[in-house]
Order: sequence, then C-alpha cells, then structure tokens
Amino acid sequence: MNTLIKVTEVWRPTGDGSLLEFGGGLYGEAPGFGRISREMCFGRGEGLPGRAWDAGQPILLKQLQGTWFRRSEAAAAAGLACAMALPIFVRGQLTAVLVFLLGELQPHGGAVELWRNDPRVSTDLKLVDGAYGSGEADFEALTRDTYLSRGAGLPGLAWQREGAVFMNDLATAPGFLRSESAVAAGLEQGLALPCGAAGHENHVLTLLSGLRTPLAGRIESWVPDADEYTLRRQWGHCELKGGLPPALMPLTDDMPGCLVSALRSGVPCVSHRVAEQPEPISNAARDAGLASLVALPIVCDGEIGGVLALYF
Repeated sequence: MNTLIKVTEVWRPTGDGSLLEFGGGLYGEAPGFGRISREMCFGRGEGLPGRAWDAGQPILLKQLQGTWFRRSEAAAAAGLACAMALPIFVRGQLTAVLVFLLGELQPHGGAVELWRNDPRVSTDLKLVDGAYGSGEADFEALTRDTYLSRGAGLPGLAWQREGAVFMNDLATAPGFLRSESAVAAGLEQGLALPCGAAGHENHVLTLLSGLRTPLAGRIESWVPDADEYTLRRQWGHCELKGGLPPALMPLTDDMPGCLVSALRSGVPCVSHRVAEQPEPISNAARDAGLASLVALPIVCDGEIGGVLALYF
C-alpha cells in the first residue's frame, strides 16, 4: 500500500542521557535507509532527532537535501523528502523522539502541517510551517492566513480534546474548516495529533492525505477505560474495512503488546509482526493484510492520555 507515511523511527535516550540511540523503526520500501539508521546515534542538537530534543518541541523539515539532516544522501536514494520529529516528554522527562518520514509530495498527494499556540502571545493556533504537494497552492495560502481557536478546525479539535482526531472525508467533515479548498487540492483524510513540548507552548501535527496515498493502512485511537483495567478503542479507520466499531482489550502487565507498552512507558513501540500482538490487534490486522504497527503515546500536560496505533 502506498501510504503517506513511508518511514517511522523511535530514538531513545541512553542510560546516561547523553545521546539518542536507535529504539526501533519501520522502513517499508527503504531498507537501505534503515540499515544506516540502526547504526547511528544523535547528540543533543545533532540531526533531526537531536534538534527536536534540544529545542524541546516538534520540528518539521520540509526538505532533507542541502540541510543539516545527517542522512540526506541515503534519504534521497530511498525517495524520502520530508520529515518531522516529535519529542515526547512525560512529567518533564524526555522518553523518546518519534520521527516520521514522507516521500516527495505528489500533485494532490498530501500535506503535513505543524501548528503552534504560544499562550503568552495569543489564544489561537497559528501555522508554524507546512509541506504541500503541487496543486495545493491555494490550500497552502489559505492555511498560512488561518488562525484557529481551541476546538476550531481539525488542529483545534485535537488541541481541545487532548487526543488524536481523524477525519476520513474532508469534503463532508463538519469540523474541517477548509473543506472547499481541501477538495480542490485533492485532499481526502486528515489526522491531527497534540504534541508534547518542554515549555508551555501547545503544538499540533496535522497529516493530510490524498486519495491514492492514505495516511496508513489502519489507524486506531485507544484510551484507558473508566475501570482502568481495559483499553477502549475510541475510533478507528481501516483502508480495507472502513470505520471500525468500539472494542476493548485487557490493560494488564501480563498481556504483552505494543499498545500497553506505549501507554505504560511513554515510549513509542514498534512491531514488525502484528500477528504476535494480543487480540483483538492480531486478528484484525491479519484480516486486513497488515504486518506492522507503531503505537504512539499521546501526552498532554506531561501525562499519557491514550495511544495512537498506525498499521502498515
């Protein structure tokens, strides 16, 4: 499946906190890039993971070539052109840096946006930067002039709910404020994630995909249920099966699995063998022909509120 997200990496602090080392990754059709990455580490301020660590906030790098991105030659060989790094802070401590890499954005093929609110300056979200495919100039221009209050638009909803928000059809989604321009730009789906930061600013990452490049094969949002013994699927979307109904899975330490691990540790968890995950994860992914997943803890105000699962 030709998904918008091509590569996912996890970088974890070493025991002494001096470096970020490789903590897992999904490389899909970029195995050579993966081999190079597995042997690397990053100091504070080095490369994309190190810069996100040092800045204490998400970083969007629209172009990898001719920049300080340390693996630019390998990225070019793998067809990777754009990246974003999300540092994860739990109770003030860095647990990991998650990196997404995208290919060259094709005409009407997708976009990625980073939004920020600085409460010292404004009550609204404003675009920090975005990467857009050709044919999306009008959508980009509108976006750069947009201010979003808490709860307004896709990024504003993620900020308000302190959780991941997914919209499958931007043309008809009532909460998407740029629908007409999105349709003209060929954008179909949207996913917004609140992103942690070391300071008091609020950040939201938005991924928008076109018809031929879905965000992932399957996306699910899980949160602890009221009884604290189960995880509840809030919402889910599968490219093969469409919208997914609510579901439950045990939230116990003796049930190994990426979702529970990410929720307990605050560290994104990567699995190359979804069939080995506990039910209902294994059966559902197998039925949809999906082989791997990354579980990302959603952190707001330093506390883990849920997990976002992306399947490939």
